[in-house]
Amino acid sequence: MTKPIELYFWPTPNGWKISIALEEMGLPYELKPVNIGRGEQFAPAFLKISPNNRMPAIVDPDGPGGAPISVFESGAILQYLGRKAGKFYPSDERARQKVDEWLFWQMAGLGPMAGQASHFINYAPKLVDDPALIEYGRARYVNELNRLCGVMERRLEESAHLGGDEYSIADMASWPWARIVHKLGQTFEDFPKLKAWVDQIYTRPAVQRALAAGDELRQKQELSKDQVRDMAKSLFGQTSSSVNDAKSKQG
Repeated sequence: MTKPIELYFWPTPNGWKISIALEEMGLPYELKPVNIGRGEQFAPAFLKISPNNRMPAIVDPDGPGGAPISVFESGAILQYLGRKAGKFYPSDERARQKVDEWLFWQMAGLGPMAGQASHFINYAPKLVDDPALIEYGRARYVNELNRLCGVMERRLEESAHLGGDEYSIADMASWPWARIVHKLGQTFEDFPKLKAWVDQIYTRPAVQRALAAGDELRQKQELSKDQVRDMAKSLFGQTSSSVNDAKSKQG
């Protein structure tokens, strides 16, 4: 019996990219929680799988040639799973190239910019006492996210999905971030095609199962400034030295 894929995961947009793909592709998997707020991403065992000390990452016990393989970085994981399952990642080179373009667009643009907008909206006000000190950063990333929403809107005016007519790993990569842009300084009224695409994908049973996976891991209560500042030590401002120090303490 084939062992399930191990998904090193925390319930965030980047984590949901991979749980969505696994559910959509029908690949058996088990969650391996990595509590990023507590610094578990610096554990030596996890760093062997994800040298960038970020989740998600996977270990497939039944990798190429039947030998285990680990994969880090969500874009690389999505490509690997698409090839493995033979689903949602076209074999035709022209179609695959289009999916790759939008997959890498998400990795380089939508994800990082939405993440920075979230930082300045949700975290920075609890980390910095003077609002004036964070206003430039907030405006910078909220405006860039607005531009990227416009890019998706124009794409979805001409195509049913980001990678083309068919739903693909490009959509799985962008959707977890796109669905929360209304919480990041945007309004869906400005982007009706984007809103329709977000709503359509949300109805997929596999997507709903993926969002429910690990739901018990989420912290429901409002965090105090002190709690946010404790989390920030693990989430933000890391340097090579601080990562090595955290690794040594856990190793």
